[in-house]
Amino acid sequence: MFAEGDLGETHSRNVRGKGRKKMTEKSLQQQHIPVMCNRVLELFSPALSVSDPVLIDCTLGLAGHTESLLKEFPSLRVIGFDRDPIAIERAKQRLGQLSNRVEFVNETYDQIENVLDGRKVNGVLFDLGVSSIQLDEANRGFSYAQDAPLDMRMSSKDLLTAAQILNTYDVKELTYILSTYGEEKFAKRIAQELVKRRSNKPWETTSELVELIKDVIPAPARRTGGNPAKRTFQGLRIAVNNELQILENALPQAMAALVVGGRIVVLSYHSLEDRIVKNALREKTSIIDVLPGLPVLLSKNTAPFELVTRKAEQASQTEIAENPRATSVRLRVAQRVGVAA
Repeated sequence: MFAEGDLGETHSRNVRGKGRKKMTEKSLQQQHIPVMCNRVLELFSPALSVSDPVLIDCTLGLAGHTESLLKEFPSLRVIGFDRDPIAIERAKQRLGQLSNRVEFVNETYDQIENVLDGRKVNGVLFDLGVSSIQLDEANRGFSYAQDAPLDMRMSSKDLLTAAQILNTYDVKELTYILSTYGEEKFAKRIAQELVKRRSNKPWETTSELVELIKDVIPAPARRTGGNPAKRTFQGLRIAVNNELQILENALPQAMAALVVGGRIVVLSYHSLEDRIVKNALREKTSIIDVLPGLPVLLSKNTAPFELVTRKAEQASQTEIAENPRATSVRLRVAQRVGVAA
């Protein structure tokens, strides 16, 4: 998975045509190259080189990482989460016989605790952001490079769409979404114009939204940083799918599910995700609370996790050249070293 802005128009050129909707197993593998896959395998190796290991893939998508992990560790079993039923079907298609070692879960990944029901695992993988599947299905409205209804739902079971947000939220609410989730500095100006224009005609398509953004953002600001619509689309997608809240809820559950020696690996693609991940790992790798009656802080040695990578790792320039979706990735890893919660 990846930030939609990392791929943009390059992606749309590569996936045009009706053939996208009926992809063979070979084309699925060509379409989705998992980011930093060799590094992910290397980082999981100490945790998964045990008898009958179990790993949670919280963001199954097209199962690129899961496929590689299953091949690398022959006794591994995977619990694969994806809120998108289309993704699960495509993952089964890609994995073929390997899918016999996967428990497919059509839920958001903040349901880890309920699904595991007390089971423990050796590894947890998060590959955050938008999936290739969502960009490929033009009618889902995730890509600013293809005209489509303003939907952006990762699961058709959800009710809220991008169109509903654009047509019902007030200027203050829209400004918050675009500035906080999209990190758009012209958020208020865009929000004001969105509300103004919808009085004549409700917002319906991605191309209408793209044209508004081009009209509103000053020309000098449009000349750098790629398509000016990418930040607005990111903000709307995060809001529609409640992505950040789900991530905040899921990380503690994921870490609690790990056995001693188990590892959590997270690939994030923008600063909002990475900040949440960084803070969650930091909270479990250092103790800041003073126990009642004790005048000093507990030693860091009592923390239940230790960082495997001290700083976020990035993809190499070679990988970025071969796989543009790796451009903005930040990888963080921690390992459970104790049973303290």
